[in-house]
Amino acid sequence: MADETSATLVATSRRERNKQRMRERIFTAALSLFEEKGFEQTTIDDITERADVARGTFFNHFQHKEELITTWSNQRRERLEEKLQQEVLTETDVSRTLRRCMTALVDINHEEMSELSRVMLMCWVRAGLPITEHPYTAEVFADVVRAGVATGQIRPGTDPLQVGHLLRDAYLGALFRLCRSDREGADLDLEFELQRVLDLVLPSILVD
Repeated sequence: MADETSATLVATSRRERNKQRMRERIFTAALSLFEEKGFEQTTIDDITERADVARGTFFNHFQHKEELITTWSNQRRERLEEKLQQEVLTETDVSRTLRRCMTALVDINHEEMSELSRVMLMCWVRAGLPITEHPYTAEVFADVVRAGVATGQIRPGTDPLQVGHLLRDAYLGALFRLCRSDREGADLDLEFELQRVLDLVLPSILVD
């Protein structure tokens, strides 16, 4: 009985791995097409042909094409969570922590080709996800500010969540300007933009 149970678990694990690999294969094929042709111009048939899978296989993993946008957004959040855990949240100085949070956000965007980032960000906005998604980034900033209030580095009475939303809004605004500048062939330094935001915000919340 124990051997049968073990064999069943191994088979289930193998199926799950195969399922995840197929899902990633379809997703990767879709992103390459979005970068080449744009989201609107890419069809599900285009994606299945690029991934070399049947049309029905696509719907075994994604309900519709728009779900690929949510998947992209979730993967970015997961990469940010991992980066923050490894590099940022061990810092005790609030000012440095917030600056490193901004740098982590810059790194996440630089990991993708600029054209793909622009295409997917535009899709993300059109799908209304900045409004409907949970504001994870704002909560990251808010947690840092909350810790700063507790340790006396940030002025008492400062609303951590308000500051978190302010910084998230500034980050999104910089991303949108970056998309526009990429499209127009102009240069925008995302790292400089986000650190400049902190130059303006920190003096108003830090204890002198």
